[in-house]
Amino acid sequence: MEAFPVVNMEMHNTEKRAATMEKIKDACENWGFFEVVNHGVSHELLDTVERFTKEHYKKCMEQRFKEMVASKGLEAVQTEIKDLDWESTFFLKHLPVSNISEVPDLEDDYRKIMKEFADKLEKLAEQLLDLLCENLGLEQGYLKKAFYGSKGPTFGTKVSNYPPCPKPDLIKGLRAHTDAGGIILLFQDDKVSGLQLLKDGKWMDVPPMRHSIVINLGDQLEVITNGKYKSVEHRVIAQTDGNRMSLASFYNPGSDAVIYPAPELLEKEEKDNKLIYPKFVFEDYMKLYAGLKFQAKEPRFEAMKAVETTVNLGPIATV
Repeated sequence: MEAFPVVNMEMHNTEKRAATMEKIKDACENWGFFEVVNHGVSHELLDTVERFTKEHYKKCMEQRFKEMVASKGLEAVQTEIKDLDWESTFFLKHLPVSNISEVPDLEDDYRKIMKEFADKLEKLAEQLLDLLCENLGLEQGYLKKAFYGSKGPTFGTKVSNYPPCPKPDLIKGLRAHTDAGGIILLFQDDKVSGLQLLKDGKWMDVPPMRHSIVINLGDQLEVITNGKYKSVEHRVIAQTDGNRMSLASFYNPGSDAVIYPAPELLEKEEKDNKLIYPKFVFEDYMKLYAGLKFQAKEPRFEAMKAVETTVNLGPIATV
């Protein structure tokens, strides 16, 4: 079985840069996922985020989750549950406007550390987008500008816990889906596994690795690259023992950003290769995705073609 791609970010400033860029390129084209180490986010910060997140779950979320499970009779289910996930979550918005100060039940130190965490991941996301630009032959800054809209990108973190599940064969931690947005940066539990991606028709584990960040590509990067890079279906399998922590940070286009295949990439393709991906306003895609998250992405793209926007598409400035 192929080894899951792991990229050492320190290597792109050494004589191994070309090999590192090739590994990122292969991961984007063939996996939709890769894991980064030596990524510039300190181990101390990651350890602190993990400690606060796990403490917050125990103190504020665990009892609520148990009450939800009891109220729905989930521990006694006999058939597969297809409309619910075995997860406890809350969401933090960072850009364009932060809501960290307004989310209830967070200790001040937790709010402070999550702001620092978000700042570091925002920088890492933009660094990775520029490496993708380089591999694609796009101008430096193209993807960041494509995401920008009028108010900058949308950036937020879904904080999740996946508690022990008595019936993991009947209830998924998180049902299979692709991510709607841009580039996703995941800080996950290094002891309790569960994340899987679909590759060549088979589910593969994304290995937990201490202090790594898992990167995956969303639907918008598939559109902008006209399918050269793919967003890949993934899911979370609940475990019978161990509580899995997951902090997924989504660096997405701004709500009014117009998304469409990069003209430069289309020019490089065969003349007879027709444009296969639509152009649309990101917010319109998200409205569609909200009701169809756990279904195949292809009908979403087709639906967006049917209502293709007439927004004026000037060249994206990269200066």
